[in-house]
Amino acid sequence: MKPISVQLYSLRQEAQEDFVGVLKQVAQMGYKGVEPAGLFGLAPQEVRRIVGDLGMVVSSNHGPWPSRENLSEVIDVAGGLGTQLVVSGFGQDDFKDVDAIRATAETVNFMVEKLSAAGLTLALHNHWWEFREIEGRLAYDVLMELSPGLQCEIDTYWAANFGAVDPAEQVAKYKARTPLLHVKDGPLVQGEPHVALGAGKMDIPAVIQAADPEVLEWLVVELDECATDMAQAVAESYAYLVENALGEGNK
Repeated sequence: MKPISVQLYSLRQEAQEDFVGVLKQVAQMGYKGVEPAGLFGLAPQEVRRIVGDLGMVVSSNHGPWPSRENLSEVIDVAGGLGTQLVVSGFGQDDFKDVDAIRATAETVNFMVEKLSAAGLTLALHNHWWEFREIEGRLAYDVLMELSPGLQCEIDTYWAANFGAVDPAEQVAKYKARTPLLHVKDGPLVQGEPHVALGAGKMDIPAVIQAADPEVLEWLVVELDECATDMAQAVAESYAYLVENALGEGNK
């Protein structure tokens, strides 16, 4: 079983009011790691210290999103947080056609080279639009072919593209390049909110079991939006993974 982290974007509203309180809350739930999406005014080293004092580590980082212009900042923040896994993503226009994907790949390859030289691994966090077909192929497949040094943080819910794609097949296809999995659940209906793991239509065991245990480092719980209490859903998601022997926590 792999350790369980939580993407703190899930609790962004609470974090704006009390970021340290959110860190304490997810530690109490049992999470082994956190994946920040912003530090809410704290220095990276301070976040690392607080997280460590709570018995957790920073699994990976979403902030700032790497780009051609900010790689020095990305390197400094990752060093302060104590993580080697940095994550970036792209918008719909970056995957609208093959030419756009080629341009995206050029940016990715530039970033991979610079970050690798600093000892960091760049992983792509996908959305649903990477799993549309472009000229008979999934846009995701085109980018991965053009960017062989890019690693994956497969968002397994978005990879399903609302039921059009089998996310477990996609995880299996890229298991040699996937150190991070975003696990989330929902109705697989565009525009409808996510739910706690195990309460939606995703086959969570299948997507986790499709990964390579020698490569996968973390399971990262994320809910973008939730119709119920977000903190409760984050806690229920952790409990689902632990109770079904799908992930390892501190409790």
